[in-house]
Amino acid sequence: MPFKYADRLGKLPEYLFAELDRIKSAHIARGEDIIDLGVGDPDTPTPQEVVEALISSSRDPANHTYPSYSGMDRFRQAAAAWFNKRFDVGLDYRKQIVSLIGSKEGIAHLPLAFVDPGDTVLYTEPGYPVYYASTVFAGGVPYALPLLPENSFLPDLDAVPDKVLEKAKMLFINYPNNPTSATADSTFFKKVIGFAKEHRIIVAHDAAYSEIYFGEKTHSILEYPGAQDVAIEFHSLSKTFSMTGWRIGFACGNEGLVAGLGRVKTNIDSGVFQAVQWAGIEALSLSDRLTGPLRELYRQRVRIVTSSLSKAGLEPFNGNSTFYVWTKLPAGVDSVSFTEALIERAGVVVSPGIGFGPSGRNYFRISVTNSDDRITEACERIAKVIRAL
Repeated sequence: MPFKYADRLGKLPEYLFAELDRIKSAHIARGEDIIDLGVGDPDTPTPQEVVEALISSSRDPANHTYPSYSGMDRFRQAAAAWFNKRFDVGLDYRKQIVSLIGSKEGIAHLPLAFVDPGDTVLYTEPGYPVYYASTVFAGGVPYALPLLPENSFLPDLDAVPDKVLEKAKMLFINYPNNPTSATADSTFFKKVIGFAKEHRIIVAHDAAYSEIYFGEKTHSILEYPGAQDVAIEFHSLSKTFSMTGWRIGFACGNEGLVAGLGRVKTNIDSGVFQAVQWAGIEALSLSDRLTGPLRELYRQRVRIVTSSLSKAGLEPFNGNSTFYVWTKLPAGVDSVSFTEALIERAGVVVSPGIGFGPSGRNYFRISVTNSDDRITEACERIAKVIRAL
């Protein structure tokens, strides 16, 4: 018998990526050569040292039991040590860090701890779809802050109406940014902190791409005075160490915010498998050696894409971070029809900008998580489609 979905599912937008995946799979089934630059999933393997740490720790029966809800002390200590070395910020691992089954899980659960039905949640858009979805699941009201090129893809906090701010409970930001690759400087983070304090708003900073930068080091919001009064920050080992399938990360920052998230998690999950946490400890301890080569790899690939697309007459944005290239389409071409045309005519998969929010309707995103040769070929195919358009 058919069952009716809960009303909250009806509030979620259509997931365009699922339809694109269906189309891609149909072409592959017909034996066509498809180059997938859609999903942000590193093509490089997890470092062998990290794999070996998992293998050895998984043999220890002590790791076969339920893990701690908040994470092993050793993992949280390693996260605190890494954070202090990277951002020069000291954190109390017992009270200011909680382990996550990937940062996506923590982001999805945070509104459940602090957002009541009817509360407004501000979020940057285009952006990671989980900000919107997690707000809806908590009964909150999502309010988009458009990221526009004229503002360097930073939200205009001054443009938020007073009536919206009266009910605002939380603000999601994400720098380095997915999908635009924009970065934020100290001026922006300081403004966010002041804004949050003035309006009594929680700041949730998604820093999943903090270690993928090609120039000046990127920043944590927790580096700046007052941040630990209002902010929680999410970090992921997925992109940093090519560990997307391992599902491990951590949240850190304000003690009360970390505790609230932890309280939700104790009622929903049972923590991260300890052997995976030991692997995470190894990755964090080797961060300096492991992340440098990956940054150089992604830097070169981003250069290939931006150069090729520029020659084809497109306008790629290079924010010197992440492994994404956010590109504006020619006038009159929308992102859905363009991405469908790329698959049909060129066998190339990219992400339609509209899938990240209305402000992305005239853009598409390329993920450089493929080999140099395949990326070069994909750009040549894209250029042919552009010329045809």
